[in-house]
Amino acid sequence: MQSVASLAVGRPSAPARPQKRGIWQVILILLAVGLSVLFLGVPLSVIFTYAFGSGVEVFWREITEPSTLHAIWLTVLTALVVVPINMVFGICVAWVVTRFRFPGRRLLITFVEIPFSVSPIVAGVIYLFLYGSQGLLGPFLEAHDMKIMFTVPAIFLVSLFVTCPFVARELIPLMEVQGHDDEEAAISLGASGLQTFFYITLPNIKWALLYGAVLCNARVMGEFGATSIVSGAIRGKTNTLPLQVELLFNDYNTVGAFAAASTLAVIAIVTLFLKYMLERKAHS
Repeated sequence: MQSVASLAVGRPSAPARPQKRGIWQVILILLAVGLSVLFLGVPLSVIFTYAFGSGVEVFWREITEPSTLHAIWLTVLTALVVVPINMVFGICVAWVVTRFRFPGRRLLITFVEIPFSVSPIVAGVIYLFLYGSQGLLGPFLEAHDMKIMFTVPAIFLVSLFVTCPFVARELIPLMEVQGHDDEEAAISLGASGLQTFFYITLPNIKWALLYGAVLCNARVMGEFGATSIVSGAIRGKTNTLPLQVELLFNDYNTVGAFAAASTLAVIAIVTLFLKYMLERKAHS
């Protein structure tokens, strides 16, 4: 006589019945989709509608205006400077935090995340009172004929401050989960520190590193608050693309403002697409 367990194992399982969606589930789905369209889709469509409302020729004339082109170039330059530095910084912090145990380790993680809790405006004011002519380091900088505030380096500094946690926050949890057994095995087999990093560590964290870099890039290109304080928003000199949008609105140049805003929107859409692709790569 067969046991109940053997009969249960041998019996073919019944096909799972598809769950019927209740009325409240349907309402919640429709509500989520509707709010997404209302708060995300409609504003994006308005941006492109106003940007191209007067025709492609007018849009092109506005987007190729010298001050707007300079703002685009400065925004891209800021990203090219800030993102690689943050990648190196994120790797260093993640390595120290996950590979060593020392007093103040948790405090270091909290310290790195301070920019998330500090308003960008406050960050800009801090740098202004630190490097400005009346600031803490102002007399020293003036004595050595150096100027930081209201220049391009000031934009780099505040952008580094507001974006420094992004890469580290992506790497620290991943490197803690992965551990360091593979690295110790490589070192025991004669690999140097650099060989271990480039052949073991870096391939294991590459998708998280790129994901953090994409988020950092998006934050840099959309930064407004801190940059508006330290750059002076000088047209054609220290005006980034977000600041250019405000400047054009203040000049009552609606088409030019929406043309610049549409460029930022395209950058955001491309960033989201890259983020989606990197998430797929990381999960696969």
